[in-house]
Amino acid sequence: MYCSFNRWAGGKTRCLTMSYDDGVTADRRLVEIFNRYGIRGSFHLNGGWLGRDGYIAREAAAGLYAGHEISAHGYTHPLLSRLPESVLAQQMIDDRRSLEALAGYPVRGMSYPYGDYSPRVIELLPALGIEYARTVAAHGGFHIPENLLAWHPTCHHGDARLGDLTKRFVESQPGMLQTLFYVWGHSYEFNNAGNWDLIENFCKSVANDSQTWYATNIEVADYINAQRALRATADGECLFNPSAVSIWVDVHGQAVEVAPGKVVHLATA
Repeated sequence: MYCSFNRWAGGKTRCLTMSYDDGVTADRRLVEIFNRYGIRGSFHLNGGWLGRDGYIAREAAAGLYAGHEISAHGYTHPLLSRLPESVLAQQMIDDRRSLEALAGYPVRGMSYPYGDYSPRVIELLPALGIEYARTVAAHGGFHIPENLLAWHPTCHHGDARLGDLTKRFVESQPGMLQTLFYVWGHSYEFNNAGNWDLIENFCKSVANDSQTWYATNIEVADYINAQRALRATADGECLFNPSAVSIWVDVHGQAVEVAPGKVVHLATA
């Protein structure tokens, strides 16, 4: 008997995660829309810019982003690939330290400022406490990232494909692969374009779906890592979950939970 890794937390078949950069004041309206529809996401902030004109005040960040993820974006939004290693390290450590003082938890993810990164940057990030990093290279699909430190999103919210992708996502049926919809952007873009109805209509169209897991970027990253850590017997009949996260697998169309630290025999699950 074999299983498929096509289930998300709670045995759900789809996952939606959102990703917004810079921490500008328009985040207030965006978070209100997300909260109204039960959408969750990650907000990648520059610790050195909070409190400046047009940016969220430091003392407001924890309350505003409660229920979402506060994530890094470089202390002063630099081009990371152009920095000496010591300066790059200082940028990320300063950003984490600044944001962690507000969030009250370890900041473990980021998005690349300007979408700029390199193999050298990717190599350095784990030692700086970063476990995932989002790029701006949209792939237009729903697949799982090969490398969480070069995590390409599905699309930007202004992508001409958004409507078609949304329809495909909400109508998708369970298959052999997991379905992950990852949308990114900047909240100030809605102010600039005068199209707040775009994100509100999107959230309305994907909300309240019993088969969708609405998650932050770090929750998705943690689930993927825990899923990859599952151990199976050579015949595929038995699974062991060494992680601290429950993982669901699909066995003949049924969702089966493999609880943390537990062994599951698929034939009797």
